[in-house]
Amino acid sequence: MSAASNVSTIGKLQQAVHRVPNFPVEGILFEDLTPVLADAELFSLLIDELEKQIVGKGAITKIAGIEARGFIFGTALAQRLGVGFIPIRKAGKLPPPIDTVSYSLEYGEATIELSQGLLNKDDKILLVDDVLATGGTAKAAKKLIEKQNAAVTQLAVVIDIGCFAGKGPRKELEEQGLAVSSLWMS
Repeated sequence: MSAASNVSTIGKLQQAVHRVPNFPVEGILFEDLTPVLADAELFSLLIDELEKQIVGKGAITKIAGIEARGFIFGTALAQRLGVGFIPIRKAGKLPPPIDTVSYSLEYGEATIELSQGLLNKDDKILLVDDVLATGGTAKAAKKLIEKQNAAVTQLAVVIDIGCFAGKGPRKELEEQGLAVSSLWMS
């Protein structure tokens, strides 16, 4: 695909995103990817573009998706790469035994969980989510995966909110050894 056609593909995806100011709280601009999901062609294009961003595809043993939209993109990528999918859930959604990590969001606190026994020391994980904002969810998911002795090698998101200048979340994650990719910055 040429650079010009790639730009038009990303442009199509960006145009389809529904932006909702002051949701879920005042001061947050919510980037709703639901219209992309509802259009089969756009959804396929989005997965194509995410797949192009992945480095070292052959080394990935599993994909971990963060609830909820990370599940959608992560399962599609796992199927394409022929690897397993691991769901990282919000608190209270998984039966024991589980590992948990609590963290700060841009608008509060949250806890995520991962079922025990799904990963091992040989696993190389691609972590997938819809957006990178403060980096709190990605950092917490990385900690959960590492509790099971697996390694998170990269993070793929659709949108990097990019609201932090200088040493922001992306840079911090890269300093922790993650390859971080996004389709665009908002």
